[in-house]
Amino acid sequence: MPAEAADFRADVLAIAAHRDDVEQTCGGTLLRMAARGLRTAVLDLTQGEAGTRGTANERAREADDAARILGVGWRRALNLPDGAIANTLENRMEIVRVLRQLRPRAVILPYWQARHPDHAITATLGYDACFLSGLKKTDAVGEPFRPFKIVYASLYADVRPSFIVDITPFIEQRHLALMAYRSQYANQAAGSGLFVPEEEIRKRTFAEARHYGQLAGVRYGEPFVQKEVGLVDDLTLLPVQSI
Repeated sequence: MPAEAADFRADVLAIAAHRDDVEQTCGGTLLRMAARGLRTAVLDLTQGEAGTRGTANERAREADDAARILGVGWRRALNLPDGAIANTLENRMEIVRVLRQLRPRAVILPYWQARHPDHAITATLGYDACFLSGLKKTDAVGEPFRPFKIVYASLYADVRPSFIVDITPFIEQRHLALMAYRSQYANQAAGSGLFVPEEEIRKRTFAEARHYGQLAGVRYGEPFVQKEVGLVDDLTLLPVQSI
């Protein structure tokens, strides 16, 4: 995978705190975008060194395997401290360098309210980096650039989605990408009281996707929130039947 290819450009960039976050929250969407011919990329902010299960090296190998399943063209992990991500200027500049290299039109961030502090911080850190990336007078390498669209993957948030992405054709691949993280999701003694048993993962993830799919009239879906209002040009082309 061209993780360091200087000439790679992304149409969609997913930014997450940990390796395996995007597989859980927007893996099906990345698959759908790739199937449409769009260039997709993933930026994980930590190495996963503080996780209950697995090592940073194991998770790196698993992330590469998952990226291949997702059809991602670029994936990299920064070295922000796992469990202690902070919204600092230094960390914002780390992300700015990636934004100016990849120049994505759309950025996916985690929802800004979350059980894990790293996820909530990543939402605000990522947004602030997107803003900073557009400023000319910074020390970051590269031409100023600001993504056109920022959306938030809200799968684990108790909020009404702004929209749903239909991932029905990609549900099996999404599951394979998640299960590439054997160090995290295979049954084992470490963290057995915290992690869902392996045999339950498929049932739970498919049920969640089924729930969100039904909201939009499809079989399986992934939910997203956008902060700005939408714009409609033709009422007759609006999807999702009302009655």
